[in-house]
This record gives sequence, C-alpha cells and structure tokens, in this order.
Amino acid sequence: MLATWPTQKVIIFLAPFALLLLGALGAFLMRKTFCTRFRMARQFRDDPDIKEWLIVFNWSRKVFYVWTILASIVACILMAWLWDESSPNSEKIKETARIIGGVWLAIFFLNYLVDEYELNLKIILIFVLFVGALVLWLVLMGWLESFGRIFAKLNIILNAWAYLLLAVIFSLGIVTSWLKGLFYYVAITPNYMNIRAGPTETGEQVRSEYFATRIDTGDFLERALGFGRIIITFADQHRPPLTLLVGRIGKKSGTLESIRGVTAVDMSPVKHGDSGAA
Repeated sequence: MLATWPTQKVIIFLAPFALLLLGALGAFLMRKTFCTRFRMARQFRDDPDIKEWLIVFNWSRKVFYVWTILASIVACILMAWLWDESSPNSEKIKETARIIGGVWLAIFFLNYLVDEYELNLKIILIFVLFVGALVLWLVLMGWLESFGRIFAKLNIILNAWAYLLLAVIFSLGIVTSWLKGLFYYVAITPNYMNIRAGPTETGEQVRSEYFATRIDTGDFLERALGFGRIIITFADQHRPPLTLLVGRIGKKSGTLESIRGVTAVDMSPVKHGDSGAA
C-alpha cells in the first residue's frame, strides 16, 4: 500500500512513528538519569540503615472512573457479540442494547458522584433515605411506572467502538496520573522526607521535626474503593500543606504510623541518669 502513495503522504504517515521511536531511544539513553519512585524504593531496600519507609504520589481523581472503564470494556464486548442490524430479532437486540446503555450510565453516574463530591456516611444515609421515601411515594401515588419511562426514553444505544473509545478516554487520565507519579512523589523515612519534583534528582529534603502527617479517610465512598488522603503540614506556616490521594490507604497509614513512631522514639529526650546502655 505504501508503494502506491506519493512520497509526501508516506512521510506524513511515518512521522508519528518516527517521533515515538526517537522518544523511546531518548528515554533509553537517559534511563540512568531518571530518578523514578521505583529507583528510590530500590535505594531504600538496599540501605541497611533504613528499616521503615513509604513512597506515595498523588493520584488524579479520575482513578475513581476505573469502574466506568471496566463497564465500558464489558459493554464493548457484549455489543460486539450481540449487535447485528440484519438479524430478524433486531428489536430484541436493540432492547438489550438499551439495557446495557442504562447500566453503563448508572455506573458512570455513581463514579461521577465519587469524583465530584465528598460523601461521608451521614450524607449517603440521608441520600438512601430520600430515595427510599421518593420510591415509596411514587408507589403509593401509582406513578412509579410512569417515572421509570423517563429513563426508558433516554434510549441509550452505543456500538462497540463507542464503548471502546470511552474506555480509552477515561483510561488516559489514570495512565497520565500514574506516569506523573513516577517523577513527582514523596518519600518518607523516620529521619527526613524527600519531595521529588522532576525526572532527575530535582527535589527537596525536609527533616522529620519540620513536618507532620495526617490521614484523612472522611469520604466514605473513596475509602470503600481503598483510597484516602495523606496530608502533610509544615512547621513553616507560610507553606501550604501537601495533600496526596493514595491507594491502599489502610496499609499505607499503618506504615506511616510505624515511621512516625520510630521518629518519636528517636527524638525523645534522654532522661537524666540514663546511661544509654542496654
């Protein structure tokens, strides 16, 4: 096919691939200058003086759309298998497609709530009670079926390629956040904290007595998905705090408490009369 194209068209077609190749080559040549969080973790593991350490980075809130991505992939597979406009059962296929679209929209709506709002357990209980009271009122008035037709009229029918495109779009935000976290991260040890802000050694080191940490898991839905926030405040009141959205918050909070516990012991004053010997 390329042999039949004019030279200008061949050059335009090959240009993106050439740029990708050059980028990959440049990354390979500069791999030893990149100070990623994995390289930092390896240094900590190899250091016999560091027993406790934690490396975290700030996830984008788009990570909560992982359920929408999974729903889009499943919907893509189902539509690729079911959709056939020439089938004699095309009406049944369209009805199934509407159900798939409705389920996908419901999952997206739940993800949107988690992304846009901080929902603690109290707000969720109030919302559930409100929805329950609304459904009961509609049943007593005999309007529940009519209310359901509103959603049926949405008539959401997307083909397999549309669902695949949605999965790719939502995945871009998560992948971008993960890639950024390779170079922008915080490494905490009992004695200091490293704040990295670039692909090389660019960063800042803060001694443990000049910062404090706090765990925030007030958002119930975020916590149900395994996420929470590590908030780092500084002794310098003019410096704004760092707020990091992290996954596996239960495990990381335990590690952080252990690190700060070691710090507290190391920094505790020695009482008079203590010899220091075991």
